[in-house]
Amino acid sequence: MTANEKKALRLNACKVRMGIIEGTYAAKSGHPGGSLSAADLFTYLYFRELNVDPAQPDKPERDRFVLSKGHCAPGLYAALSLRGFFPWEDLKTLRHIGSYLQGHPDMKSIPGVDMSTGSLGQGISAACGMALAAKRQGNPCRVYTLLGDGEIEEGQVWEAFMFAAHYKLDNLCAVIDNNGLQIDGPVDRVMSPYPIGDKLRAFGWEAVETDGHDFDALEAAFARARTVQGRPFAIVMKTTKGKGVGYMENQVGWHGKAPNAEQYETAMAELRARLAELEGE
Repeated sequence: MTANEKKALRLNACKVRMGIIEGTYAAKSGHPGGSLSAADLFTYLYFRELNVDPAQPDKPERDRFVLSKGHCAPGLYAALSLRGFFPWEDLKTLRHIGSYLQGHPDMKSIPGVDMSTGSLGQGISAACGMALAAKRQGNPCRVYTLLGDGEIEEGQVWEAFMFAAHYKLDNLCAVIDNNGLQIDGPVDRVMSPYPIGDKLRAFGWEAVETDGHDFDALEAAFARARTVQGRPFAIVMKTTKGKGVGYMENQVGWHGKAPNAEQYETAMAELRARLAELEGE
């Protein structure tokens, strides 16, 4: 990755974070914390990794992405909008009556969304089905899914992991956002999923642990994923919940709460300053 390519990703990630704040503030509800922790991942996927085309959002050979932690839709929507799937101004209609941007992804109404999600644990199962269907149809697409570290406390997730290994779904890449916090507190206190990577490997996956805010690290992980044959691949990425907005970082209370007017201004000022700093590099 060149320096200019990395700079472009950092700029876009900052803009995605701004979109998350815009959407949740306008909605007066939503989930900023986990959306912000995954903002770099959303950016990397939609601006470097995924074979998708906003002009042809339904092309059969496109890569698929399933947001298994569907409550983090504000981050997905910001990335999709920035990539050109729908107008940026529409982010301000998040969760409004009549808006197509619902609180959780809806494949029937939102361009670029491949699966309706929200009930935790189900997205990974849908991704497994997509990957198996693609193999049987001879479709060269790859399937990606993002799970939360709290979400993987769901039993259905591990059934899906077992399914993926059994059917040798090497066209499937699961990413786990390990920000360490879920709605009720630290994941290691609620129901510890650790050691995540070792458990995935025991289930027949190839897995790597990496920094979810480092684009070089993400590039290396996804490059390795494409070389693996005969088994699914997982990326366990260590992140900071609320990343990019100082007062939200590592604060469990921002799991599912929107900023008020003062908090909105503080967050946007911080992100605008970061954007200006990146543009000046």
